[in-house]
Amino acid sequence: MTGEKRVERTDTTPLLEIRGLRIGFRKGEEINEVVHGVDLDLYPGDNLALVGESGSGKTVTAQSILRLYPENLVAYTGGSIRFAGTSILDATNPELRAIRGNEAGMIFQEPLSSLNPLHDIRKQLCESLALHRGLSLAEASPIALDWLRRVGLRDAEKRLTAYPHQLSGGERQRVMIALAMINEPKILIADEPTTALDVTIQAEVLSLIKRLQAETGMAILFITHDLSVVGRFAERVAVMQDGLIVETGDTETVFANPQHSYTKALLDAEPGDVSPKPDMNKPVIAEFRDLKVHFPIQKGFFRRTVAYVKAVDGVSAAIREGQSLGVVGESGSGKTTLGKALLRLESSQGEIVFQGHIISDMDRTEMRPLRKGVQIIFQDPYGSLSPRMSVERIIGEGLEIHNIGEKEDRLRLIDEAMREVGLDPSLKGRYPHQFSGGQRQRIALARALVLKPRLIVLDEPTSSLDRSIQFQVIELLKDLQTKHDLSYLFISHDMAVVRDLCHEIAVMKDGKIVESGPAERIFAAPEHPYTKQLLETAFNPVFS
Repeated sequence: MTGEKRVERTDTTPLLEIRGLRIGFRKGEEINEVVHGVDLDLYPGDNLALVGESGSGKTVTAQSILRLYPENLVAYTGGSIRFAGTSILDATNPELRAIRGNEAGMIFQEPLSSLNPLHDIRKQLCESLALHRGLSLAEASPIALDWLRRVGLRDAEKRLTAYPHQLSGGERQRVMIALAMINEPKILIADEPTTALDVTIQAEVLSLIKRLQAETGMAILFITHDLSVVGRFAERVAVMQDGLIVETGDTETVFANPQHSYTKALLDAEPGDVSPKPDMNKPVIAEFRDLKVHFPIQKGFFRRTVAYVKAVDGVSAAIREGQSLGVVGESGSGKTTLGKALLRLESSQGEIVFQGHIISDMDRTEMRPLRKGVQIIFQDPYGSLSPRMSVERIIGEGLEIHNIGEKEDRLRLIDEAMREVGLDPSLKGRYPHQFSGGQRQRIALARALVLKPRLIVLDEPTSSLDRSIQFQVIELLKDLQTKHDLSYLFISHDMAVVRDLCHEIAVMKDGKIVESGPAERIFAAPEHPYTKQLLETAFNPVFS
């Protein structure tokens, strides 16, 4: 651990004190230790970021503060955790229940899986007040409504009776913040609270957390892999690798002069700041001409169409051979619908042209020979890979569907695709759960590449990955593009990744392209106010 330059504070007694913490998971009689002696302090009003790659032990350490793992699965093999004078590892269940959600609140990474789908928002917020303050539903409801307003939820009164699935991702995250904050805890543990959010929603959520901290004086333990957020949000940072804190200190000092090789590697993994130059003489491989995707809104007993949601509304764009078109915009702007329309997974009006063929008018039989030429990689590699199929079957499925080669030829093509994406072909008998997130995304890429496509639709392919793994995947995509003259339709809200990979950019808002052109020009001199807002939020947000 390097020397730490601590932010000036009036209270020198830690609110949270972790010393020599060792944590393992039980497997029969064996204990697999994953945290190997962590020391960490958190002070009143503090703002500490805990960063590192997946598997480094960040979440395990954070969840141990409230002892959230089942006791039959976890073993605390050494060290101590003291919170506000209480020994957490020695605390009884009633003592822990008094702390959880009351003295300490937690925001989880995925709000949809953290909120109860069977209960409306009112019940979930009021339950915490009933448990910790003994309030009735009538007494708790005004407090719940007040907190929904404080976290900036629109139409808060109506949202009280809504269920989680009826809210957007940003709205669900605001509800999670209200749930964590409703009893005004001394410490807030935020575990990757903005990973899957658009840059504008991310900035809003982080600004909200900072504002609530200023109002309540709580301490924040902020767990993330996004160093660009850490640099602007946290006062102090602790870097974790393989279950150990390898460096800690004032954020500005650590970022300007990192001491540990791992910290240096994390900082060096940031995407480049120069966009590739488009070659306008390259032929167009795919094109949209006045494309529209409108979803009907039906009401009444006879389900009459009363209006339309214009997800894509008159879009025209072109993708050139061997180049990348980045499509950016907030959630609901129409990015993913545009990608699905290109794949003919959504019905549309207007023309879609691929390799000189107008595919928008083709039926399924006519489309089938062309499908192997355009492939897709989804945001969540784990959700897009069948857990019941081996890697060999996953990658080889397309070869079977398109009747490409005999069994020996298919095995050779599978091995070649795995080598191209940096996977050992000897692992093809394994299943998706046996791989890391980065490896699973490589499997998804191999599944697409094995069919020798000309165009790949990449729908947020790196948003759930650590920055260093993102960097590896983006470098791999660039290498494959150069080697095979591949074209990409790259859908993303990560402007830094888009700038590094894409030759041209189309900015979408409310189903329309409001600005498009060479990436270099758009990043240097955006013209549309919405583009300016996106870039300002992505690269110079103010979290206050």
